Amino acid sequence: MRHLAILFLALAGSLPAQQPPYDVFPPAEPPYYRVRYEAGTKPGELVYPVNYTMWVPPGVKTLRGLIVHQHGCGEGSCKSGLTGAFDLHWQALARKHGCALLAPAYEQPDKANCQLWCDPRNGSDTAFQKSLQELGAKSGHPELATVPWALWGHSGGGHWAGGMVLLHPDRIAAAWLRSGVPPLKATEARPTPYTISDAACQVPVMCNLGTKEGVTDKTNRFAGVWPGVETFFTAMRAKGALIGVSADPLTSHECGNQRYLAIPWLDACIAARLPLKGGDPLKPMPAAQAWLAPLPAGGTNVTAPTPAAKFTGAKETSVWLPNEAIALAWAQYVKDTAVTDATPPPAPTNLRVKGNELTWEAEADLESGLARFIIERDGQFLANVPEAGKNPFGRPVFQNLQYSDTPTQPLVQMRFTDTKAEAGRTYQYRVIAVNTAGLKSK
Repeated sequence: MRHLAILFLALAGSLPAQQPPYDVFPPAEPPYYRVRYEAGTKPGELVYPVNYTMWVPPGVKTLRGLIVHQHGCGEGSCKSGLTGAFDLHWQALARKHGCALLAPAYEQPDKANCQLWCDPRNGSDTAFQKSLQELGAKSGHPELATVPWALWGHSGGGHWAGGMVLLHPDRIAAAWLRSGVPPLKATEARPTPYTISDAACQVPVMCNLGTKEGVTDKTNRFAGVWPGVETFFTAMRAKGALIGVSADPLTSHECGNQRYLAIPWLDACIAARLPLKGGDPLKPMPAAQAWLAPLPAGGTNVTAPTPAAKFTGAKETSVWLPNEAIALAWAQYVKDTAVTDATPPPAPTNLRVKGNELTWEAEADLESGLARFIIERDGQFLANVPEAGKNPFGRPVFQNLQYSDTPTQPLVQMRFTDTKAEAGRTYQYRVIAVNTAGLKSK
């Protein structure tokens, strides 16, 4: 309980003082859908209002799953969830697997107790599943109520996602827990402790945190994160759970560059586990493809991972990784977060010119997202859009990023005005996408 309280107080104080109200968000017009619930008034109901926004890949006939991007504790982080479903990089993961992308936004007042939503047993589990019924009806995808889930959560969202693994292991393809895990002991907010079932041990889980959260810095306000993660990881792994730890050497509680490992990791797990036919159970992770690595001593002394069949260390404390490609990316991430990428992003489409204004569409690169666009006129460089990408927490990205790994408001548009165009002249324009690894599209 102590480390979770620290998380809440620190996060609430680390975000800008001026935040938009909860009713300022991008409009939810198809392929986006939104539902909102007022705070419950009965025992066991969610005590805060909550807003759920969902994106459905255009053209998908039947959804195969749902990816949930869950913000953390504190009023600022809760408000950042209002843009989570609009993130182009996370949409690329959802699109690849025929999944919807859902971002909740719990309307938690400033300095209120986030345990009252981040423990799913306090009403947020029920509200979440109710939203799937209604969003399924709104979007014309009633199967949303029964498809599997892949969960990502930050801070209190990590507590929520991990709690959902323990409560609903048969529904969850994989879960990434950034800077937060569910406490296995009873808490003041919820006196009934979680239990670790055999089914929960079959769900791939990655515990991700910054080394400044109690690994290398044991004195700051986030120092309780690592002891909580270590306790959860040790208890799960001792029972054979498919769980790993990835410590970011550059950050504290902010999300940093974690998405460049989180999205490929989730991609690998989703690909292995989602059934081909709706309604069938999740498939088990292929044991023969797993790699293992010793849990880094002190979180920083990293030993290279090896195939599970050749691993000679203590398996009950080893880091579980789903396959060789992810094992190699993990080794790079825990060293300097510079996960490599050799694949260029998709080329932009539907370029339109009206007067001197250009607009276009583009999908993000699954591995490295979108950093910027290059505008060419008559075969010559004209401009970068944006001129300089922003992200105070990691690699600069086209949409900018907030503390809880979601785009800033207002959303950045794929738009450019050629102020140097001369009236009456005809020009030929090209737009090229650039991912965060610096690779250019066609």
